[in-house]
Amino acid sequence: MPRRHRPDTNLHTDRWMISWADFVTLLFAFFVVMYSLSSVHEEKYRQLAQSLSEVFRAEGARQAVSPEGGEGLLPERGAQLQPPAEIKAPDPEQTQALEQLQEQARERLSPWIEDGQVQITGNPLWIAIELNASLLFESGDALPVIEAEPLLQQVAALVAGRDNPVHVEGFTDNRPISTDRYPSNWELSAARAAAVVRLLQQQGVDPARMAAVGYGEYQPAYSNRTVEGRQRNRRLVIVIARDERVRRLVQAFGSQRVSEDAMRALLTTDPDSPAGEPPALEQVETESGILFRQAQPEQQQEH
Repeated sequence: MPRRHRPDTNLHTDRWMISWADFVTLLFAFFVVMYSLSSVHEEKYRQLAQSLSEVFRAEGARQAVSPEGGEGLLPERGAQLQPPAEIKAPDPEQTQALEQLQEQARERLSPWIEDGQVQITGNPLWIAIELNASLLFESGDALPVIEAEPLLQQVAALVAGRDNPVHVEGFTDNRPISTDRYPSNWELSAARAAAVVRLLQQQGVDPARMAAVGYGEYQPAYSNRTVEGRQRNRRLVIVIARDERVRRLVQAFGSQRVSEDAMRALLTTDPDSPAGEPPALEQVETESGILFRQAQPEQQQEH
């Protein structure tokens, strides 16, 4: 008969205390490190705050006062970082210069205007010269034809010696295009606008004050339901702005999608200024019938 062994009473049941002590030690070390990182040298902090406040202090801003009496890093809630930008009233000389430029454009481009291929509209803020795309490009292409050179030479002669910002807007009809070079009307309209800008640069216009933008088929001036309407929607608009701020706003909304009153409402900070109304429609009688297009700024004020 085998002999019974006496059970071992030394089972070391207190081993958990070692792990617990290690955990508490690590936790204590963690909080010590966190406390050391959170402590800030007051003198160094004050010097840093003063340096940054001098760098980022905006003219006319009220600075928040720190508890120590120094200036804070951020302005008080509601304080303006910069004085509000206000548009200046149109200078009589600038207005007269734009009017003279519009008259010169009508004289230089009169042959194309009489043929109905070019339209010129203007106001005290900008002048828009609308060109039919068939004058400049073959169908579905953005390479200017040779016949476009005389027309663009006349346009370049109008703006070459001036400081007015210029941008070119490209538009297409709603018929889809899908080629290796132009996957959609976006690319086609932008490429045509860029081609006109490049040709104006070659004719002596400063490229630093020009820009090109393509709107594709999404800002039609005429109805796309007829062949003539689609043909008229394929167009280029050369916008000569009063100044850079006007050019940027006209480019953002489109020269044929915003009126002069609406533009003034965007440019001014006066809450009492009149807001622009949505574009009205006008009827245009043609040989094939009546077309509807958005009214020019002069006609919009009459509606």
